[in-house]
Amino acid sequence: MTKLLYIVIDGLGDLPLPELQNRTPLEAAQTPNLDVLAANGKLGLMYTVERGIAPESDVAVMSILGYDPAMYYTGRGPLEAYGAGLRLKDGDLALRCNFATIDSRGRIVDRRAGRNLTTAEAAELSRSINSEIRLNTVASEFEFRSTIGHRAVLIIKRISGLLSGNITNTDPAYARAKGFGVAESKLGVESYIEECKPLDDSYEAKLSAELVNEFTKKTISLLSDHPVNLRRRVDGKLEANGILSRDAGSRLPNLFNIKQKYSVDFACLAEMPVEKAIARLAGMSVIEVPPPSGNLAHDSRLKAERLLQNLGLHEVFYVHIKGPDEPAHDGDCMAKKRSIEEIDREFFGKLLGSLSLEKVLFCVTADHSTPCSMKAHSGDPVPILISGKGIESDGLSRFCESECAKGSLGVIDKGLKLIPILVSLLRTGRGESR
Repeated sequence: MTKLLYIVIDGLGDLPLPELQNRTPLEAAQTPNLDVLAANGKLGLMYTVERGIAPESDVAVMSILGYDPAMYYTGRGPLEAYGAGLRLKDGDLALRCNFATIDSRGRIVDRRAGRNLTTAEAAELSRSINSEIRLNTVASEFEFRSTIGHRAVLIIKRISGLLSGNITNTDPAYARAKGFGVAESKLGVESYIEECKPLDDSYEAKLSAELVNEFTKKTISLLSDHPVNLRRRVDGKLEANGILSRDAGSRLPNLFNIKQKYSVDFACLAEMPVEKAIARLAGMSVIEVPPPSGNLAHDSRLKAERLLQNLGLHEVFYVHIKGPDEPAHDGDCMAKKRSIEEIDREFFGKLLGSLSLEKVLFCVTADHSTPCSMKAHSGDPVPILISGKGIESDGLSRFCESECAKGSLGVIDKGLKLIPILVSLLRTGRGESR
């Protein structure tokens, strides 16, 4: 039976850079395995949400799995909470959070606390927040949970009454457009923790904003001289002395069951909470993989092994690989290039060494572009290839932005159009009429 491997490489797309001889990191990278897929398939470009939108990963993933964000999206906070195993009911307020480094004026020195906050350090900080802070704006309780590295999630519940996710972010790097989270470029501008404000006149939104502001102020006071930060200060590391919050929501999305809609058995391999949450809410089987180890080569090999081990159990595998997005946010184009090469060698090399293109259908793309020059997500289209059983070649030799612009897939203007295309190709490859 033909299998579909739908592989999304986080933040893969980029723009040409002078330090790479006006090439993107993907164009500069040595990717012999991805190039084999390109040479045997069709190429194109895709706007993962729509033109003009620089999406966050959750919005983009929802779209490229066939869910219109304008219809289904309810905020990243509820997805992160669900993915982290927290209980959430309608009317509870959930937010995605970052541990950050701030100075005495509230200026953001680093949105990710140097990106070297360990999961153990974050857990220790979280325990203190949960045990020592109480919110007094209104009778309420909260749970703050660190997830991976600098990432965390916050849930606030009123003892009596509801809260609203219709509030602004305290993280200035993200805003809302058409109801969902988008990246904002703040390069060259000093950034400060922003005051959370209601986006409508409801009492619930007003209370929600006040509770977030109270939480933000109290965590700064608590974390400023926390033992974790005292140790980091001695070690010359940036302190995790502030919390940035964004993408509030007060209910989970009601996604259609993807298996039932397409009559195909979907499974997901992803390590980050938000992608796992979307997969579970979509009705996919989730194949567990460990959190990122800090060694991308090891993690890529392990993911390929888990995929091969489970190949006989499902028909479609959605695989999300985090790799290139993090160095892109740091503006490190050489590290992004190396991460792409590691994924090509360890993940795609393992798959192509074990699978025949006559029996498998590949789709490789990204959830969004993260240009190193911007250090943020952009609205640029991402490269896409479809290769394998029943796919005629475009006669192009490389998987990269410039080659994909020449491909026969053209420009897919909305990511939600992709899954129906892939399911149709899967059925055609099996000789099915529908």
